[in-house]
Amino acid sequence: MSETSFPFKDLMRRKFQTSIVVVSITLCVAATLLLLLFSNEIGIGISSAIEGRLTAGFSAVFSRFVLFIGILIFILGVVIVSFMSFLMMSQRTRDIGLMKAAGCPNERIRYYFRTELLLIIFLGCFLGVISGILSNFVLTNFFSISGVQPQQVSINLWFIFLVFLTFFFIGVIVGGKPISDAIKVEPSKAISPTQYHGLNRGSSFKAISKSRFAMRIALRSLQRHKSATIRIILCLTLVFTLLTVAVAGGVIADQTSKNWVERAVGSNEVLIANQEVCDQYELLLSKFYVANQSSEFNYTQESYLIPEELLSQLNQSISGISIDPRLITEANITEVPGIAIDQNTGQPNYVGSNREGTSLVIGVEPGKVLNDWFTDGEFLQAGQQWKAVIGDSIAQEMFSEPLVESLTAFNNGFGIVGVCIDPINNGKVIYVPLENLQKAAHVPEINNVTQVNMVLIKIDLPVNYEETLNQIRTLVNETYPQFGVLELNALLNKSLGFLDQMWSTIMFLPAFSLVAAAICLVGYVMLSINEQRQELGILRAVGATPRTIIKIISAQSFIVLLSCYAIGIIAGISIVWLILVPELLITGSAMAEIIGLLLIVFATVFVFALYPAIKFSKRCVLEMMS
Repeated sequence: MSETSFPFKDLMRRKFQTSIVVVSITLCVAATLLLLLFSNEIGIGISSAIEGRLTAGFSAVFSRFVLFIGILIFILGVVIVSFMSFLMMSQRTRDIGLMKAAGCPNERIRYYFRTELLLIIFLGCFLGVISGILSNFVLTNFFSISGVQPQQVSINLWFIFLVFLTFFFIGVIVGGKPISDAIKVEPSKAISPTQYHGLNRGSSFKAISKSRFAMRIALRSLQRHKSATIRIILCLTLVFTLLTVAVAGGVIADQTSKNWVERAVGSNEVLIANQEVCDQYELLLSKFYVANQSSEFNYTQESYLIPEELLSQLNQSISGISIDPRLITEANITEVPGIAIDQNTGQPNYVGSNREGTSLVIGVEPGKVLNDWFTDGEFLQAGQQWKAVIGDSIAQEMFSEPLVESLTAFNNGFGIVGVCIDPINNGKVIYVPLENLQKAAHVPEINNVTQVNMVLIKIDLPVNYEETLNQIRTLVNETYPQFGVLELNALLNKSLGFLDQMWSTIMFLPAFSLVAAAICLVGYVMLSINEQRQELGILRAVGATPRTIIKIISAQSFIVLLSCYAIGIIAGISIVWLILVPELLITGSAMAEIIGLLLIVFATVFVFALYPAIKFSKRCVLEMMS
């Protein structure tokens, strides 16, 4: 046999073992590459926010999730690649012992097995790169079909090559250590199953009660191969942590972010305004889920102002509604620095500068608004004058510490009392008292009454929504046909649907890593079976049934899985609770969904790991012990 043909034929002789190593490495590389490529294309990459969609607050939550999941996927990929490399070479200890006993030089043995390792790692990394690029292409096209247009980002070949090299060298370095260690072992010990490389000699076998028979043998086996057990526990703990962050975090963050949008937009609300203002308002709300540019618009021209008679008729003619008159316009704003007290020295320091920008400005009647924004600080209260609540995007782009600063608009100063998350105009919005905005913007008066240019109406339950909506439309069309009625529920549902797509994508990202971890568990079970081959064969010879053999091996998998499952869930929920999502909204349905999904994953991985045990238990006694 030539030097070059031996590694190939040896790997082909072990098709199943070779396949699971290649597949697991492929999945790890593909998962890492898919996360990095796809997240950049949809705009929530580790170093970017969604351009032209969402708001700064939502983008920050998405980016934190992607960053943390990316770190976990990379670490998990490193652990899985190192574990599979270790596993593959640890199972070759007996072969190395036989080769040494036959007189093969150590350098030749090292060459053979390093060649095998290089072939496996290279093939896995290469297929991982191909799979990652193809998966990114499929997901990008799926999102395009769904209506979410990804950014046109060219694939950086050097970046892909860097991912390939990272995993390749990790696999080679970690996988090379068991080869060097096994070569140093004496041939007699390398061949002996009781001196299996990487195992600790366990306590002697003792007769035990039937009720604890399988569990005692399983625990002893876990104790014997501590090196592999520690690696698989680390691997699966990371998997369940990653899965909990993605699933639990995704479900909770999905509901929380939807709650933010629903509170800001309002449910069962309609907008009455000039038809052109309605169209513009719809465009401003749609910028949350569609990347578009709004043109210049004169909100305060006289034809857009709502007559006082229309408001009176709505109050008198239609019952079961709440009315929120507003004035919407656009203005240039300037940051005004504030004074903050240094917590260490107690000295006052100026924060902020004099940055300038353009923002939507909405005047509301404090204490009478229909919406309930998620706000850092407080929203405008009744009696407050010349105060402002700014959107999260404006706060991030223009202010250092918004709550200690102020702003100027229309040459008037406004103190900032809160920062709200609002999808309108991508969070570039400011709310001020209606009376102050009317004075500052010099809104025209009609019959000595300062007008507004839009009215929000909330249809209060249990009033029939469709019937009341038709009454409103009929009244507006008959009295003022130039005005329109915009139903906000449709726009709200589009925003919520967009969030659904984004969070579903984040929950999908760990799928490759989960499959790779399940394959790792299969490899670990195979290692355990090889180590216990003679012991299990003897049990079968003295009357143990195949079911007993399956029970012993499945007990090992269950112990490992359960411990990793518990640690991973606790760690994942803690990460979501403390780091990733502020002001969590946790409902009973969300908890039931999270528990159900995680239990399904646990059961699936456990059943998947039973395959080697079932296959081994069907062998005859002599084949088990050979």
